[in-house]
Amino acid sequence: MATSFKELPLPVQAGAYLALALVIFVAVEFMPGSPINAVRRDRDQATAQAEGLKKEVQALETFDRQQPQLKADLEATERELDALKTIVPEDKEVDEFMRLLYDTSKASNVSIRRLTSKAVTPRDFYYELPFELEVDGSYYQVLEFFARLSHLSRIINVGDIEFSNIEDAKGKKYPVAAGTSVTGTFMATTFFTAGGAAAPANASAKQATPPGKH
Repeated sequence: MATSFKELPLPVQAGAYLALALVIFVAVEFMPGSPINAVRRDRDQATAQAEGLKKEVQALETFDRQQPQLKADLEATERELDALKTIVPEDKEVDEFMRLLYDTSKASNVSIRRLTSKAVTPRDFYYELPFELEVDGSYYQVLEFFARLSHLSRIINVGDIEFSNIEDAKGKKYPVAAGTSVTGTFMATTFFTAGGAAAPANASAKQATPPGKH
């Protein structure tokens, strides 16, 4: 004789209800297109986006804190570049270089008798701009001239020095000032970085004027 569900013992009924609830839960939870799955998927995507935005906000906050230091570093770098451009300019700036030589010779009481530009020599990252100078003055004035050249803002290398007694200058077309004891020539080489200025500055002699002390 069949027994109705209501006549079953309570534990059996409870187990049946539990099993039914479990089946319904599994069906709803894992069934394709389940609303719960859609909600969970949306929640996971929103959580991932929130984490991404949180990281972006943290990065921006870090940048905002570092911005004053970054600005200071940039300004310091720009100052260093400006200083380097003074030491090794981008262009030849021949007129400025000649002015430095003449002003330095005048401060040292040395006469520049001849200033001749030579061919530009290209290097890997810069160019050499040499000039041959003929000067005269007292021994210590010439030493002072060289010392002053070494302290100028623009780099100037001095080489190929050939000096002799002032007696060797006799017969030249310019007068020699009292106290002058040595005369001679040397190469003064400066530098620049511009790539488009590699053409030789072929030597057209530039004579120092007036022929007195400069």
